[in-house]
Amino acid sequence: MHEKREQATVKVGVHVSIAGALDRAVDRAAGVGCDVFQIFSRNPRGWGYKSLLNTDCTAFAEKIRSSGLIPVDHMPYLPNLASPKEDVYEKSVSAITTELGRCDSLGIPYLVTHLGHHLGDGIAGGRMRVIAAINEALGRVDSPVSLLLENTAGEKNSVGSSFEHIRSIMDGITEKKRIGICFDTCHAFAAGYELRTDDGLRDTLSQFDDVIGLHHLKIIHLNDTKGDRGSGLDRHEHIGMGFIGEEGFRRILHHKVFLDLPLICETPVDERRDDQGNIKKVRELSQ
Repeated sequence: MHEKREQATVKVGVHVSIAGALDRAVDRAAGVGCDVFQIFSRNPRGWGYKSLLNTDCTAFAEKIRSSGLIPVDHMPYLPNLASPKEDVYEKSVSAITTELGRCDSLGIPYLVTHLGHHLGDGIAGGRMRVIAAINEALGRVDSPVSLLLENTAGEKNSVGSSFEHIRSIMDGITEKKRIGICFDTCHAFAAGYELRTDDGLRDTLSQFDDVIGLHHLKIIHLNDTKGDRGSGLDRHEHIGMGFIGEEGFRRILHHKVFLDLPLICETPVDERRDDQGNIKKVRELSQ
């Protein structure tokens, strides 16, 4: 069993693998020094999945209780809530419904979802499909799990790259108390929001508060980026090694909005730095 860790200045962690068994993700997260961690509860690259067993849920929940870690689940890659293709859309609604139920069974409080791509038939139609999909999924699953809408990087045909677009989706959701926002720094910067300077960070957060409301912000995906501001490029980089840079992240990590929020790095693992290294860099920059 894991011993509870003393709370760090910031709550930071990474995305970890569930290879072998779901509860092993808790071991991996604790092993690299996480306060919070993110998983895919099943294979993220396919539509199929194995149903959860009671033993899976019990083992996972027990390790979460003993470790004190905060778990977050992320939707798989294939679902596209904005898709105009009927078969993909229906499978996507089924996937998010199932994933909400899996989070409830595992005791995971947050499920992060991308908002999808409209595939060229118009952003208005894409947004309406996202709204309908979320309303249907939330209507099918009665649970305390919060569904977090993640901002996108502004890539071609994407839905949700601007605060206004996200707000319009939120306005159409019936059970508003069951949703929140996951803010990805790489995506926001790639979509054109400035995060590197005092003025830029203040203006971006002011816009967010005016349009969406900072009280809706629940999780931060803390990622540097391989693309410059406004590039629309969704390519994550090690903290401080990309276009946001160390000074940018130092400002972010000293801002009151981010101090109490769970921070999850979805950064590379390569010869330059690993997960533990990115956690260490975040803590260093937050001091």
